[in-house]
Amino acid sequence: MPSFDIVSEVDKHELKNAVDQANREISTRFDFRGADAVIKESDGELILEAENEFQLQQMSNILDTKLAKRNIDVNCLEAKEPEVSGKSARQTIQIRQGIDKDIAKEITKLIKESKLKVQSAIQGDQVRVSGGKRDDLQQVIAILRESKVSLPLQYINFRD
Repeated sequence: MPSFDIVSEVDKHELKNAVDQANREISTRFDFRGADAVIKESDGELILEAENEFQLQQMSNILDTKLAKRNIDVNCLEAKEPEVSGKSARQTIQIRQGIDKDIAKEITKLIKESKLKVQSAIQGDQVRVSGGKRDDLQQVIAILRESKVSLPLQYINFRD
């Protein structure tokens, strides 16, 4: 029986490359000359550090363009409020990986509303869709691409 998995993942290698490119651009830009501005990557989050909130916004824009060039969807990032204190500013950006229960339920609801002869099952942080025909599975992928799910979705392990 044909099946595939719906996941939401970020390529860690491409993310690291985008952060390195953004740091390189920040170090060479005139408006950051002499400023102590850097983007750090730790497990599951990015930390932007600069001297003021304006520089944080500029760094965020640079990071977004570098991520877009590396085919990483910016919707997988969740920026928290900047923390400004004295002469330093800091912002944490959470990297969302996996599909949480609420979004998984929303995806299965969309699949059931399509009236296609497929079954969907939530398995941890992914959703498995299986059906009798390959065409039905491809229609499910098309429906999910058109829908407004808040996470970027990838479709992997397509098996006949």
